[in-house]
Amino acid sequence: MKYLYLIIFFIFGTFFGSFFTVVGQRLPKGCSFLTGRSRCDECRHKLTMLDMVPILSFLFLKGKCRYCEKKISSLSTYMELFTGILFALAYYSFGFSYSLLIALGIVALLVITTVSDMTYLIIPDELLIFFAFYFIILQGLDLGLKGAFFKILSGAFLFLVMYIIMLVGNKLFKRESLGGGDIKLMFIFGLILHPLLGVISIFLGSCLALPVSLFILIKKKERIVPFGPFLLIALTLIYFMKISPELILDILRL
Repeated sequence: MKYLYLIIFFIFGTFFGSFFTVVGQRLPKGCSFLTGRSRCDECRHKLTMLDMVPILSFLFLKGKCRYCEKKISSLSTYMELFTGILFALAYYSFGFSYSLLIALGIVALLVITTVSDMTYLIIPDELLIFFAFYFIILQGLDLGLKGAFFKILSGAFLFLVMYIIMLVGNKLFKRESLGGGDIKLMFIFGLILHPLLGVISIFLGSCLALPVSLFILIKKKERIVPFGPFLLIALTLIYFMKISPELILDILRL
């Protein structure tokens, strides 16, 4: 039965991945992602359901528009596959629980932010506000009011830590070192993680971003690299692997 649920979560994940990609592409532009038909970017022809079956449509159409035969972006397909895998892993790790709902929320935030930040170098405030309330409500239902209040304090602490890092970075590099969305994102991290794990996520996200940043700097001469996706990958790894503060403290004592 568990394998059946894994398949179901993967399939649902691919459909949600398609939706999350649309949100990430439209929200920063102020466009509605709930209304309006999807269209080909080249010929602007309205797409039917057959054109938008996650993963399969891209494969059967060989990555081309069915109407104008121009190549279409593979971004949505990659995000569909990525989201499907993460949805299945979320169920595998947490089963049916509040932790599963939190894990699925993390995946949604990761995918939408990745699309938005990589495309427009922005993490929309509307997105952060929605997920802040989403995680606060879940923590309140799971941990009670006191537990939710502690999570809010944890979020405020991590927000302050990231803000101080930004000030230091601005001083050292003589330019803006972090975007406002990255700082606000840390408040959400505090709603999910223990403060110590939140700090670890900043370090881990920086380690993940460093080689990519160097590659982009050398290869493309581009100095602006979206940091939000790397932070969220770090959050996903820590949460899905169920890393605890005690484990971190034990490692630090070695």
